[in-house]
Amino acid sequence: MHETTPHPDPGAKLSFADVTHVGDGLDRPESIHVSPDGGLVVSHRARGVSRISKDGRVTTHGPDPAWVNGAELVPNGIAPQADGSVLIANIGEGGGIWRLTRDEKLESVVSVVDGVELAAANFVMSDSEGRLWITVSTVQQPRFNAYSDKVADGLIVLIENGKPRILADDICFANECRLTPDGGGLVVSETFARRITRFDLGPDGLSNRQTLVQFGRGDFPDGIRYDRAGNLWVTCIVSNRLWRIAPDGSACLILEDRDDALIDRVETALSTGSMGREHFYDTGQSRLGNIASIAFSDDESRAYLGSLCGTSILSIPVPQGDSA
Repeated sequence: MHETTPHPDPGAKLSFADVTHVGDGLDRPESIHVSPDGGLVVSHRARGVSRISKDGRVTTHGPDPAWVNGAELVPNGIAPQADGSVLIANIGEGGGIWRLTRDEKLESVVSVVDGVELAAANFVMSDSEGRLWITVSTVQQPRFNAYSDKVADGLIVLIENGKPRILADDICFANECRLTPDGGGLVVSETFARRITRFDLGPDGLSNRQTLVQFGRGDFPDGIRYDRAGNLWVTCIVSNRLWRIAPDGSACLILEDRDDALIDRVETALSTGSMGREHFYDTGQSRLGNIASIAFSDDESRAYLGSLCGTSILSIPVPQGDSA
């Protein structure tokens, strides 16, 4: 395995002129999935999810407003299911993993594992074996107390055959995770450590922890996804950069629209221990809205980007010669 440290300013293959917008009126479309019919499913704050048809029509689903455990539902990662329901990782104060049913009801899936509350559930993913993979950014409440590179109490949780267990409890603000293409490993974004970490995956859980990618100034990895060629694509909030990491470890900057003044503010806050929620809902002069997730069209000719602050989904062409 190759550890990668991307160059901070290599020049991107695409610019903001290559970006088009899909849908409108979205609220915190942090997580994005492509439906079998080519439409999009995205998270929607205080409701559940929005569905965007191929012709751009938006319909929003879920209770209005949606509250769980006495607090506003803040959908972060989502996982559409074959039965038409959607699993939701609630990063709001109510926490937990929830199922939004086809008739738009919210049902609790899991809120406590091994005696630990899933207070800041960040991500949920179902795999081909019927397992559920969950990350919890931190066990601290509020989660903003863990906006630091000195706090590492995030969780990786596996639900297998209906039984949940904690596989890791020392992740520095756990964000999205993905199985490696061969199924033999798991990678996870450690957002405030600014790295992608890889584990081997075996019957007993996770082992052989290694740094796959170590990012530098301004890059805070959030959403990650493999393409069919085995490249790992990484969205970074704050810097608003989209990276592609090849299997050989080489890094290619695909898109960026950064605001250096914003990066300076966030880096100063991180170094002084004063980082707060405002640093991620301040996009500065960037027009990408703090990109936080990525999905591909079926033929992988286009990539779709979700964000923390946008009101639409961003669509970009996958550069020729770099097909996913």
